[in-house]
Amino acid sequence: MLTHPTLDQLYALGLHGMAKAFADIEAGGEAASLGHAEWLALLLEREASLRRDKRLSKRLQYAKLRQEACVEDIDYRTPRGLDRSLLTMLVEGRWIDDHANLLLCGPSGVGKSWLASALGNKACRDNRSVLYQRVPRLFSELALARGDGRHSRLLRALGRVDLLIFDDWGLEPLDAAARHDLLEILEDRYGRRSTIVTSQLPVDQWHALIGDPTYADAVLDRLVHNAHRINLNGESMRRTRKPDRKA
Repeated sequence: MLTHPTLDQLYALGLHGMAKAFADIEAGGEAASLGHAEWLALLLEREASLRRDKRLSKRLQYAKLRQEACVEDIDYRTPRGLDRSLLTMLVEGRWIDDHANLLLCGPSGVGKSWLASALGNKACRDNRSVLYQRVPRLFSELALARGDGRHSRLLRALGRVDLLIFDDWGLEPLDAAARHDLLEILEDRYGRRSTIVTSQLPVDQWHALIGDPTYADAVLDRLVHNAHRINLNGESMRRTRKPDRKA
C-alpha cells in the first residue's frame, strides 16, 4: 500500500483522524499484523473519536460555562440538601429530552452555579447545545442590543439552544424591557427546550421580583410548573472547602 498517496487522499477528504491513525499504525509496525477489516475498524474509530472531541470542544466554547465542573465530581458528603436520586436522574438527561426545567435555589456559596455548570457540561458531552448567561449581564446586553440591531438575533440564539442556564436570577428587580424580553425568551422555549435557573431567592418570591402581575403570571407559568426543584442550604462552601475540593 502506498502510504503517501493514501494519506494525501485522506487529508483531501477531510478525514484527519483516519489519516493520523494510518500514519501511527504504519510507524508503529502494526500494519503487517492487521487484517483489512481491523485496519478499517481502527481508522474509523479514530476518525469518530476526533470528530466527537471537536464537537464537544465547539459546544463547550459556545456554552461559556461559568466554571469547569463535571457531574462526576459532585460532592454528596457536604450536607446541603442534595437528593442523590434526583441528581442521578438529571445527569442522565432525559429531562432535557422532555423539555423540563430545573430551578436551583439557596444561599450564596452552596454550589448552585457549580451544579448548573456541571449539568451544562454533561449536556455538551451528550451532544446538546448549551448556553450560560448571568441574568444581570444578559438584560443589560439585551438593552444595548435594542439600539444596534442585534436584539432579535440575540433572542433567537437564547431561544434555540437545548439547555439555557440563567445564573444569578433575582439579584435586582426587572424593568419593563427586561420583563418583556424574559417572557419572549421563555415563550420561545416553552415545551421545546429546557432552562436551568439559579437564584438566592426562593421560588415563592419570584412573582414579586418580576413586578408586573400579568407578566409574572405568564413567566412563572412557563418556567415553574414543569420544573424540577433543588433547594440547597448550609454554609458557604467557598469558606470551607480547599482549592481542590469537589463541589
